[in-house]
Amino acid sequence: MNIRKLLGGGAAVAVAVTMTALTPITAEAKDWRGWNIHVEDYPVSHGMEAFMAEVNEKTDGALAGEVFHAGVLGSQPDAIEQVRLGIIDFGVFSLGPMGQAVPATNVVSLPFIFKSVPQMYDLMDGAGGEALGKALEEKGIVALGYYDAGARSFYNSIKPVNTPDDVVGMKVRVMNNDLFVGMIESMGGNATPMAFAEVYQSIKTGVVDGAENNPPSYESTSHFEVAKYYSLSQHLIIPECLCMSKKTFDALTPEQQEIVRTAGKNSTDLQRKLWQDREAKSMEIVKAGGVEVNEIADKSAFQAAMAPVYESFLADNPDMQELVDLFRNAD
Repeated sequence: MNIRKLLGGGAAVAVAVTMTALTPITAEAKDWRGWNIHVEDYPVSHGMEAFMAEVNEKTDGALAGEVFHAGVLGSQPDAIEQVRLGIIDFGVFSLGPMGQAVPATNVVSLPFIFKSVPQMYDLMDGAGGEALGKALEEKGIVALGYYDAGARSFYNSIKPVNTPDDVVGMKVRVMNNDLFVGMIESMGGNATPMAFAEVYQSIKTGVVDGAENNPPSYESTSHFEVAKYYSLSQHLIIPECLCMSKKTFDALTPEQQEIVRTAGKNSTDLQRKLWQDREAKSMEIVKAGGVEVNEIADKSAFQAAMAPVYESFLADNPDMQELVDLFRNAD
């Protein structure tokens, strides 16, 4: 992974417009389709709607479209491919699953690659986001902005987690990804991949001791009712990308491209503010529900424990060394 190549020219920031994969694309085409996995009343959803509304208003209706929420246009892997083909015009995608189509984005799935959410903002709005944007563009996807998807932290039914030693022997549900399995195993825990829908009952019955997720997910699923210890490790901070099809973006006029760039930036700022508000509300709810929340001021022991995860990742992806260093060594 050559960082100079990734950063060269910057990442195009734009939006696309198409009718179908077989219909010629023009700057005057209408009826964009936007993919969204989240329900309609969600920070990501509000950000996407604001983006589409601003583009429509600033182009005097020349560019119009609709956001389809709750995954009605298909699964995320399918939607990513359809954006690359120009069948779906834009969407918000987690950069975790994006790694299948754009391997460079796997870097942000490394545990503790970001030191905090504010640092993630700075990196993704700067050199880090520019590098990933270039990699996305090479695969037919244009990045307009990077949304906040929160920081994932540990919760369990046994005790607070303050050091990696507290995870030893603990059965922790993780997403089905070798990186996340390795993360738990590197601390001496027992990683248990399982469907998200199974987590509540599995914690309640002792199949697993806990899991890890962001505050809105921990709260909205009622996991806090069966896992009363929430430890703010913030081990995974995986942003989501407001992405557009390069095919449809390239058909826009320069003026329309500039409108879209601005709308993408404004949408990102709005979504991050809404996410922060949503997180604060969720934390109030779980604390009122009797959850013991503990901060982890010094995460250095956790970061040191991740050495085997990074070694394994770089052994499999030696071309990613410069990109990993770009993120890991940032202030």
